[in-house]
Amino acid sequence: MSLTDSLLGKPLATSEERGEHIGVAAGIPIFGLDALTSAAYGPEAAMTLLIPLGMAGPNYIVPVISSILILLVIVFFSYRQTIAAYPTGGGSYTVASENLGDGAGLLAAAALMIDYILTAAVGISAGVTSLVSAVHELAPDTLLICLMILAILAIINLRGVKDTGSAFMVPTFLFVGTLLVLIGVGVFKSIMSGGHPAAVIAPPAALPATMQYLGIWLLMKTFASGCAAMTGVEAVSNGVMAFGEPRSKKAQVTLTIIIMILIVLLFGIAYLAHAYGVTAMEPEGKNYENVLSLLLKAVFGRGWFYFLTLGSVFLALSLSANTAFADFPRLARAIAMRDYLPHVFTIRGRRLLYSHGVYALTAFTAIILVLFGGVTDRLIPLYAIGAFLAFTLSQAGMVMHWKRMEAHKGRRWHMFVNGIGAVATGITTIVVLVAKFAAGAWVTALLVPVLILIMMVVKRHYVRVRNEMADMTPLKVSNLQEPLVVIPMARWDRITEKAMRFGLLISKEIKVVHIHSDDEEDAGLVAMWDHNVLQPIKSGGLQEPELITIPSSYRFIINPLMDYILELEKKNPGRKIAVLLPELVVRHWWENALHNQRVQLLKLLLLVKGNQRIVVVNIPWYL
Repeated sequence: MSLTDSLLGKPLATSEERGEHIGVAAGIPIFGLDALTSAAYGPEAAMTLLIPLGMAGPNYIVPVISSILILLVIVFFSYRQTIAAYPTGGGSYTVASENLGDGAGLLAAAALMIDYILTAAVGISAGVTSLVSAVHELAPDTLLICLMILAILAIINLRGVKDTGSAFMVPTFLFVGTLLVLIGVGVFKSIMSGGHPAAVIAPPAALPATMQYLGIWLLMKTFASGCAAMTGVEAVSNGVMAFGEPRSKKAQVTLTIIIMILIVLLFGIAYLAHAYGVTAMEPEGKNYENVLSLLLKAVFGRGWFYFLTLGSVFLALSLSANTAFADFPRLARAIAMRDYLPHVFTIRGRRLLYSHGVYALTAFTAIILVLFGGVTDRLIPLYAIGAFLAFTLSQAGMVMHWKRMEAHKGRRWHMFVNGIGAVATGITTIVVLVAKFAAGAWVTALLVPVLILIMMVVKRHYVRVRNEMADMTPLKVSNLQEPLVVIPMARWDRITEKAMRFGLLISKEIKVVHIHSDDEEDAGLVAMWDHNVLQPIKSGGLQEPELITIPSSYRFIINPLMDYILELEKKNPGRKIAVLLPELVVRHWWENALHNQRVQLLKLLLLVKGNQRIVVVNIPWYL
């Protein structure tokens, strides 16, 4: 077995696609890990903004999280309807494009692409933050660990959907199980103590309060940061096609389980933070610990369960980027199918997945991690805007979808549910954008129109190519003429002999161009021309080729060749110029560095500077 097969798995035939379909159990880690693990950083993102309130901060976290949960339930019912209406995959881009037009579709596409890239970056960085909370000595290596996890995720995802689900199932259920135990025990202790539990290890004292009460502006910012806990909810509706039959039913069950678990985790963590008086710490402060670490020490102390839970949180958060890896390639394919992204995103790889989407997501995520140093708190302000903008467009599109379905029973109820979802997420989008604008949301707001512009340029290119290449007329067989053949030749050897033989097959008019530098010895081409070339051609009764020797006083090779070929093309209007390029093909890729690459440069220049009458033909010699 080759190294590639060992690392990425054996190639899968198209007929094996059915075996790659997944069920509910695998769907939860593949499409729900991002949403579930947001419980580990969503409440903390909100609590960080409550630090100025000191010990009063934890009193506000339960109401803030409760309002987010109400919004989550609205979005949940909206997406259940989307899954039923679009059993082939109803992501925001598809729904918005089909019901609101291409403009809304591009807005949803740009928002979702940014959201998925940030989902991957935030998930990985939050996982490493959890690890650093337990092992402070690793703090200087935060970025390096982030990039290593990203590389591992990319390799796992290149193995295919089924293998990915199997690999992530244990970490997902371990993460959910340990957090449910934490919440269960913590709530039990709180009830038994009358709402005032004693912490096993007391959390650090809150910083002195610099604010007396929670103002409207701070409330908006806290709510906006906490909304990071809702990202990833759309993933199931976007990946319905990954499920086995009945697809819609399995996708709906998967989404329901994910949302129910997420509600318990979010509310449980918020309640425990309030009950135990846990406040967030400054993310870049000395000996920083995240909220989960502080809660675990308060409920259980720093024993084996503490390290088991933080280990599971680290694994799950690091792997939560997989939701982006599962959906980004599908989204890129859907956009490329409408010509707004390069068509390479529609190609299925060796494991029946759209591997170029995986490559693109890996590269963009690595750039984001490097730019922000792998620090979660720096990434959070950019987060959630793309997700909520996509939520809004998707739900608005569903309203129009039900409006057209006049014969559908209960369409008014469906319109009402999706309408409530569109209004709620639309208002949230505005709140998040305003509250986070100065903190970094302006970056996302700027990237969205830039991406839309890029997609429009790509579309215009494909339309122009399609219009120019379209030809419904029959094949023209009149005025066919042999091309004028040009063969650049430095010396006479087995490669150039092959090029000459091919040239004699396709034309009677051949021009061999030899560039001779003044300070170099002639490679013997002129001296052996008559004996090795002309005599065999004359004896065979063939048309003699012409040897063109061009002196190069400044040792340039490419420029004189280009000038000659372009001038020849001008002097022969209406005639094809076939340039035959002899090329050595080596066995190993690294051997290319040992040979001159002028042929590649000449080929590129001919393709760029030439026109439709210049044809480039490679004549390979395999070493």
